[in-house]
Amino acid sequence: MRVKQSSRGCCWWFLVVVTLALVYDAIVYTVHKKTEKSEGAAPIPGPPGAIEKKYVDALKIAMQFFDIQKSGELGHSKRFSWRGDSALTDGSQAKLDLSKGMYDAGDLMKFGFPMAFTATILSWAILEYGDQMAVVNQLDPAQDSLKWITDYLINAHPEENVLYVQVGDPEIDHGCWERPEVMSENRPLTQINKSSPGTEVAAETAAALASASLVFKSDFRYSSTLLSHAKELFTFADKYRGSYSETIPEVATYYKSTGYGDELLWAASWLYHATGDKSYLQYVTGKNGEVFAQWGSPAWFSWDNKLAGTQVLLSRLTFFGNKDTTNLGLQNYRKTAEAVMCSLIPDSPMATESRTDSGLIWVSEWNALQHPVASAFLASLYSDYMLSSGTAKLSCNGYSYKPSDLRTFAKSQADYVLGNNPMKMSFLVGYGENYPQYVHHRGASIPADAKTGCKDGWTWLERKEPNPNVATGALVGGPFLNETFVDDRNNSMQAEPTTYNSAVIVGLLSGPMGVRRSVKSEKPSVVSHLRIMMGQIFVSGQASPSLHPL
Repeated sequence: MRVKQSSRGCCWWFLVVVTLALVYDAIVYTVHKKTEKSEGAAPIPGPPGAIEKKYVDALKIAMQFFDIQKSGELGHSKRFSWRGDSALTDGSQAKLDLSKGMYDAGDLMKFGFPMAFTATILSWAILEYGDQMAVVNQLDPAQDSLKWITDYLINAHPEENVLYVQVGDPEIDHGCWERPEVMSENRPLTQINKSSPGTEVAAETAAALASASLVFKSDFRYSSTLLSHAKELFTFADKYRGSYSETIPEVATYYKSTGYGDELLWAASWLYHATGDKSYLQYVTGKNGEVFAQWGSPAWFSWDNKLAGTQVLLSRLTFFGNKDTTNLGLQNYRKTAEAVMCSLIPDSPMATESRTDSGLIWVSEWNALQHPVASAFLASLYSDYMLSSGTAKLSCNGYSYKPSDLRTFAKSQADYVLGNNPMKMSFLVGYGENYPQYVHHRGASIPADAKTGCKDGWTWLERKEPNPNVATGALVGGPFLNETFVDDRNNSMQAEPTTYNSAVIVGLLSGPMGVRRSVKSEKPSVVSHLRIMMGQIFVSGQASPSLHPL
């Protein structure tokens, strides 16, 4: 009897919920149809539809490269049998624990500038697409990898105006070919401070910690710590201006900065999202925007130039909640972001000619895939901003394009990376049947039981056999403009992966994998509408206009 009574009670509540859901959907649907008819609004996106398996598989593979690149005591984070603890004494000469963090590429260096960029992009991907990551069990790995970097960045900032930006000597490191687990060479530290400033790396680190503070919002103490460091680092970066590759010339050989204005705007934008403090918004829309933003001049998004990313991030405010059209600074960011998007759509009159014959965005011989993947990530974000805000079209010199056009572009770049290219090769190691076998990567090229050190390890670089260890998830440099690729360990231009490549490919694969439905084909659920609506409501005053998963 109790079971039957309980069942009737559950059914009663279920009927109430369903009835309310149907009524709410009917209201939303009617309002939307009126809006669509009168304003030409785009369909409100429903929940993620059919998840494309190839993108899910690729995402799971791409996420693994972070584990390969981890430094320090791996413990439960050890995923690969050929990886072990390494660099446990990094930072000890300064009485700091800099054992964590990630190795930059196929070498064993910790370069703070691109590592911080890796963290910022990974944070952005989680904030926008964390719900989709969770569906395929990739949210926890993404957060774990992010924290592995942010733990390091916190420790690298021991004083208000001091930041350690590099661990290791590139000349020593690149004079060795050895596994990280056995390296015994000197690991000197490089710092920036008031007398040797490094605005771009301090600002990028501030952006990384500010964005991560949103990711870890549920952990109040950790989030507060991240935000405190971010604020201090931004003040340091802005007050003591100077390029780190000028004040510390030896770093310019590997990650030379072309300017720090973009990082200042990028960091302030993230701090505004993390704090709601309007002084950060005024910073990017006022004089500093006029000096550094290069409004009206689209730029490529990369570890060195954050302008396009800043434009898209600030456009988010104009899509959701900030309808102040008198803020010319925000409108200028939005217009420039639109120009970036127009340049990416292949049949747009503003389309860039920087492409291969098969349609891959191609900007640089070195690490060619960074720019197309980063561009596709931004296009995926922008298309979702358009959809969720009911923005029907993008105007490109009189021609109109839909959010689906941006998503089509984003997927075309992802598909190229995954094997839809003239070489029929996947540039994501471990995905598909044909991927690079001779990745320029020390750990992957040397067996775990090999007894080699700095110099005798070079024999493994020159061997004709494929790598004994698969660098799963590595996104290699990619093809030349003529769409050829030489799979050779000595070919670092094409065959070397980077950690920041992994961040942008994770962001891209998290975005287009969910094919979204609209009310034209199927009414969205109450839950999805509430989620979208709550994500669009930015609380005024000092409250944070938080990012939402789309």
